[in-house]
Amino acid sequence: MTKNITLAIDEELLDKVRVLAAIKRTSVNEMVRNYLARLVEQEKQPDAVTEELLRLARESKGRMGDWRPSREETYSGEPRFDRWR
Repeated sequence: MTKNITLAIDEELLDKVRVLAAIKRTSVNEMVRNYLARLVEQEKQPDAVTEELLRLARESKGRMGDWRPSREETYSGEPRFDRWR
């Protein structure tokens, strides 16, 4: 079910949007609807990615267990990552 809303917009901007809508063979109303739908989808996308990462972490077979580097390993001064050499 669609609902009507009232939108206040600068007259100059509205004129430009009407021209753009005519060029695209659509309406200002349709452009606003499409924009809002895309905005909502973009907001949902990071949530879906986060959920997928959490799912992968939960289902992962690779576990470090209780392993932690020792104090000597941590403060040895030896580079631990090739990119930092």
